Amino acid sequence: MMRRRTTLLAGCTALVLALGATACGGGEPVAAGGGDQALGGQTVTVAGVWSGSEQKNFQKVLDAFTEKTGAKTQFVSTGDNVSTVVGSKIEGGNAPDVVMVPQVGVLKQFAGQGWLKPLDKKVQSAVGANFAEVWQNYGSVDGTLYGLYFKAAHKSTVWYSPEALEQAGVAEPRTYDEMLKNGRTISDSGLAAFSVAGQDGWTLTDWFENVYLSQAGPEKYDALAAHEIKWTDPTVVDALTTLGKLFKDKQLIAGGQKEALNTDFPGSVEKVFGPKAEAAMVYEGDFVAGVAKDQFGRTIGTDANFFPFPPVGGGEAPVVSGGDAAVVLKGGKNSEAGMALVEYLASPEAAAVWAEAGGFLSPNKKLDVSSYGDDVTRATAESLIAAGDSVRFDMSDQAPAAFGGTKGAGEWKILQDFLRDPSDPKKTAAELEKAAAKAYGN
Repeated sequence: MMRRRTTLLAGCTALVLALGATACGGGEPVAAGGGDQALGGQTVTVAGVWSGSEQKNFQKVLDAFTEKTGAKTQFVSTGDNVSTVVGSKIEGGNAPDVVMVPQVGVLKQFAGQGWLKPLDKKVQSAVGANFAEVWQNYGSVDGTLYGLYFKAAHKSTVWYSPEALEQAGVAEPRTYDEMLKNGRTISDSGLAAFSVAGQDGWTLTDWFENVYLSQAGPEKYDALAAHEIKWTDPTVVDALTTLGKLFKDKQLIAGGQKEALNTDFPGSVEKVFGPKAEAAMVYEGDFVAGVAKDQFGRTIGTDANFFPFPPVGGGEAPVVSGGDAAVVLKGGKNSEAGMALVEYLASPEAAAVWAEAGGFLSPNKKLDVSSYGDDVTRATAESLIAAGDSVRFDMSDQAPAAFGGTKGAGEWKILQDFLRDPSDPKKTAAELEKAAAKAYGN
């Protein structure tokens, strides 16, 4: 989705990918689909949520696959409603071969409906060798591996303009309260504190999840993600109350609530890093860097940087992750070639293409971190790999799509309504519980 969100490839990497050679001292290339040009004449259709710079950079990966195997590719952007779009294509007999699924809940839904092919032994072997167990678990349903997590997200990062913080005389905050206090100081200096992408409901779920994980703790987080506790639980009301303090403070949000609700994710990044700055900070995942770099020419680490989402109250600093998993549909016309694409995506070579381009993190532990183009992204990637099983996956992405992953419905819509009017957290919690109970069936 941009959820879950570049330029020139380094010459050596491009040469290795294009020629399948061992140039620059690398090892033997990973075979995809039986060797070079083995899939000539076939076309793999790939559906995913990406658009803009994310789609452009993923296309570079697909082009490298074409150079390696001879198979052509066609990418179809689904927008945020990936489950609805893919479902309609399957019903219409026009199923894509591969889908980049941005939510654990959607992957489980697809598997439950019998739409997915289990990943074959070659892919299983690559995943076992290259990925930590936590990512294998995220891609599995009832012990069967269906999804390969190609792109990950570190969703506990707050991005900022170093110049804006310097001019306001504030430093990176150590707590959530200090972040809001610094925000008011920034506002007093003439620039809004935060740009909020309220038009995209998924960004609001990410705000909530970081606050909730830190404030309520990991056990409650896991229980709420599984709907083992209700959304009317006092911990949910407390987190909404905390978040509401930010949402209702017109001094903190660029243009206030109304403008936030008309700002999409790329627009929120533009308000901080575009030609005319309107805010000093924007919360979202590591993929903010790709937009800041690609679209607005920012140098990551110099005129665009981040600090970890700060701890709330007496809690620990949260580490929330997300990711996009490649799955193979049974109804695709070229599922064999689709499986070869997933095998390729499991390789460090494929991850290196997007890592070079920027705006990307890979959960592939075999990817050389020198592939990332800047020190900030490199450090973020190392942090994600090192966190291993302690990372908590995005809560809304674990939910059924009807609740956690549908534009204009469920959690996305309810939190947009809360941004519009954050005066009654208990009422919002009750609405969230009503929608969750329906989607989870309990």
